[in-house]
Amino acid sequence: MTLNPLANPKGVKLVCELCQKPAFIQCTDCRVTYYCGVEHQRADWLGIHEKICQLLIPLRTATPFIASEEDRQKRRFQILEKQRQMIDLTRTTGQKLLFESKHEEAVPAAMQSLRFAIDVHGIASIELVPSYLILGEASIGLDRLNQAEQYLAQAQWTVLKTPECSNAIRSKLYRNLGLLYAAKGDFSEALRSLADDIWYASNEFGSDDIRTSGGYFHMANVFLRKEDMETADSLYKRVLDIWYDHLLKIVKMRTKTPIAPKGVGLVVAEINQEPDIGLDEAQEAEAKKVLNLIQEVYGQNNEVTKATLIKVTHALAMLYFVLRDGIKAVEFKNVAIRTCQDFPEDDPVAKDISSFDRFLTNASGI
Repeated sequence: MTLNPLANPKGVKLVCELCQKPAFIQCTDCRVTYYCGVEHQRADWLGIHEKICQLLIPLRTATPFIASEEDRQKRRFQILEKQRQMIDLTRTTGQKLLFESKHEEAVPAAMQSLRFAIDVHGIASIELVPSYLILGEASIGLDRLNQAEQYLAQAQWTVLKTPECSNAIRSKLYRNLGLLYAAKGDFSEALRSLADDIWYASNEFGSDDIRTSGGYFHMANVFLRKEDMETADSLYKRVLDIWYDHLLKIVKMRTKTPIAPKGVGLVVAEINQEPDIGLDEAQEAEAKKVLNLIQEVYGQNNEVTKATLIKVTHALAMLYFVLRDGIKAVEFKNVAIRTCQDFPEDDPVAKDISSFDRFLTNASGI
């Protein structure tokens, strides 16, 4: 992060990236971003600017004169594609920071995603809603509930006036409304909203998809706060099953023995052409938050079965394998191995753990 004090040239309006007040500091790396002071520059750097500093230069630098209409069209298309990529990058970063409980840092990323979405889609588009939702969830995490209500009201109004709105966006809206009601202590409304979240997500992705599991997870948290452990337990197990199956698919794909081509003297492993069903940054952060919390909840519950403890431990081992954290992957794998020593060898989870253990033992690295 660098700073450069400046005096606004006469007639040129420079505004802060975060608060839109007059700016007096310039980022000397990109030279196209300005701030009202060091505090906002630091906040933006930690939240998103470090990732997008250089990417902003072609988007904010004046375009040279282009004589050919064909070349101008090509230039506009390239800028549009870069703006779309920035929307994805900033939203994924903002969502990741939310899962890491870095609510203050998520705000700059969400604001950037909102600006780019407005540039690409216009001020009233349904495509702005995901950015409003990140801002809303960040405000909930910061206990700024009135501000959260404003963001969610804007998102809800946009959804209501857009009949063609996707089930995926409706799901995220109701999830955030559920979080808002839960923060207010209105558990009945929170559960109604989360039920709507699950319904829309199930229609869009299926009931056993990781993108649907968030609704079950937050609903389990509400029941836990209501001290209804039986219902919370059933929902946590549903979430665990969904993440376990998804991680197992990734692990099986990445540990699959390549098929050797026939009729070749020196065998060269064939490249696996199957698409990787891995996780993006936000999903990685979500998996860590969800599975570690479930393990913590079950660790405090003496009535949890050994089979459930084994499953969550193995899920964490697979997760850290996917994240390329070999030390933690082996650590959780060893706990799972010790816990399932008296389980039948034909038990499905025990077989999965045994296969995973053999791979890690034989692998030279993760």
